[in-house]
Amino acid sequence: MTTRPEDAETRRDVPPVICYPVETLPQPDMGLYTRARDRLTKTEEVLVAPRDAATFHVPAGHFFRIVSVEGPQVGDLNLWHADDLSERFYTGKTRALHGTHLTTGQQMWSAFPHLRPMATITHDTLGWYGIDRYGGSVHDVIGTRCDPYTHNLLKGGHYHHCCHSNLTRALADHLGVPLAQAEPHVHDVLNVFMCTGFTRDTGQYFMKASPVRPGDYIEFFAEVDLLGALSACPGGDCSSEHSSDAAACHPLLVEVFKPEGGALDGWVPPAANGYDGTHGR
Repeated sequence: MTTRPEDAETRRDVPPVICYPVETLPQPDMGLYTRARDRLTKTEEVLVAPRDAATFHVPAGHFFRIVSVEGPQVGDLNLWHADDLSERFYTGKTRALHGTHLTTGQQMWSAFPHLRPMATITHDTLGWYGIDRYGGSVHDVIGTRCDPYTHNLLKGGHYHHCCHSNLTRALADHLGVPLAQAEPHVHDVLNVFMCTGFTRDTGQYFMKASPVRPGDYIEFFAEVDLLGALSACPGGDCSSEHSSDAAACHPLLVEVFKPEGGALDGWVPPAANGYDGTHGR
């Protein structure tokens, strides 16, 4: 037990300060992207089976969509630079820059030392949801992905279709390497369509039924050449539980689109971060 100090409320009432003001953050040209997305040609599609994952490739300057096609379903998304798996999506810095949940106009940032936009969200049919009365919202960068290790820790047993395992299998198959070699590349995810937040009383991460319905989608613009992997979570719409076969699950569709020639005139892929890397030496 601790003793409450006399000035406890004074300390608690100090107003917050935003850690990373983004006024100087380079902004994507959403006008250019909006015009480009008006004339797109589909070049590839990948159907991700329920309780499984699949990989896909998106060239820089192309768009891709994750689409709900049969029923409410959330997905766990990993992104890597297609030519360098060490450059991968960095949820922590993305969260610090944009907040706990992402939507149109916000970007997915890559890990150090690159720290550049990997993808920009260009359309989100769930953008209307906002923040509900429980503090919940969609497309979070706070949940790490369901995984067999935490499942084993909390419940025992060995469940093999958690998103972490799904992503590991998909990446191993794509690379043609053993699971143990692929697994270290699997990282924290964008929880696509998942509705989440933190409880106000205990600060615990919660999930609730996703508002996604067939036909809803989130669309991205690839700022660099991307290798993606998407898991159709065993939690289905995450209204009750995950890491089991109890929930109704549905496939997710990934579609890749090429813009019309000349539609992106003036756009260039973002350069890697400009820090000199000397760290004071």
